[in-house]
Amino acid sequence: MDLLPDVWRQDYWLPPGVTWTDMELLADSDRPQPLDLLVALPLALGFVALRCVFERFFAPPMGRCLGVKNRLRVTAAPSPRLESFYTKRSRRPTQGEIVSLMRLCGKTQRQIETWFRRRRNQDRPSQTKKFGEAAWRFVFYLGAFVAGLACLIDRPWFWDHRECWRQYPLQPMERAHYWYYMLELGFYSSLLLRISVDIKRKDFKEQVIHHLATIFLLSFSYCANYIRVGTLVMLLHDSSDILLESAKMFNYGTGWRKTCDAVFVVFAVVFLVTRLVIFPSRIIHTTLVLSMDVFEPFVGFYFFNVLLMVLQVLHIFWASLILRMVHKLLKGKLEKDERSDEESEVEEEEEEEEEEEKGGEENADQGGDYCWDRSKDALNSKLSMLTNNCVLNNLSNHRASAVDRMRKAQ
Repeated sequence: MDLLPDVWRQDYWLPPGVTWTDMELLADSDRPQPLDLLVALPLALGFVALRCVFERFFAPPMGRCLGVKNRLRVTAAPSPRLESFYTKRSRRPTQGEIVSLMRLCGKTQRQIETWFRRRRNQDRPSQTKKFGEAAWRFVFYLGAFVAGLACLIDRPWFWDHRECWRQYPLQPMERAHYWYYMLELGFYSSLLLRISVDIKRKDFKEQVIHHLATIFLLSFSYCANYIRVGTLVMLLHDSSDILLESAKMFNYGTGWRKTCDAVFVVFAVVFLVTRLVIFPSRIIHTTLVLSMDVFEPFVGFYFFNVLLMVLQVLHIFWASLILRMVHKLLKGKLEKDERSDEESEVEEEEEEEEEEEKGGEENADQGGDYCWDRSKDALNSKLSMLTNNCVLNNLSNHRASAVDRMRKAQ
């Protein structure tokens, strides 16, 4: 019971020389209250519901305008034993498990591998689902960036970062910034709630760490009245996320390859400038160096800067993926996506599936002629093997008889 009061010790949250009594000098509506964070929970649930409505009624028309189409995939033949193994044990059986399944089902190794590949492809997300997720994020980031820019562009700390610490922590909070915080916190909480059912991407672990760090950063910065610098951090991140999601939307469409590449190059430039240049040189420098001109370091000061460092490490990780993609794009060898929108499963399965689909379409078009040509090729192959065997047998017999004659002569 004594742990809860210790969490709110003033030397944890406030600079030396400032007490909670000093904070109470501000009106309740002008200072952040920890209980305000509970508003983010219904907002998160509201975002989840709003997203379901958006992906069902608004994303499909947007996708049709961009030519988003789902790929036709060959379904796996019904097999209760293989289905039971797939759902209960593993989606990717080992070589030993394949041998056991061959004996159990009476199928060849090739048939087993083909069945599992087709079954995995059935569970892969469709293009429309991926487009819906990207479109939802694009709409939110665009709205959040415009709203954030509107409520910050005329504030003094937007241009002079030293103003972030003037009279800190006794700084009144504006209602526009309060709602900016709550909406961002509710949105990232909704992403965390949906992360188990959303598309599992290549950087799944990094995304979880990013969402958790963002939620902790927003919550702590709100309680400690780091709102001025917190709004700058949110605005900086939303600026490049808009371009990333728009590049994904064009990537899922048909006939937008050049547009997607152009938008992605612009995104890469904006990301590298904002996340690797402005964020460490302006934001982190402001919180780590300039703030010490106003107050001495305390526990909250170190905790806030550690969270910013975690974000910076993630920025470096994503920047390496982006630079790799830009390098391939400039060389004209871009074959698969290295960005965070790539699923964790290999893309070779889709390529093999497309080859099978093309083969099936060609077979259907050729009809009986194809079947006859295929049978004829098989027959010719067998005749060739038989002829080769006969020739080899004759040569072997002739050689054996010659050896016998040489032995008799000796």
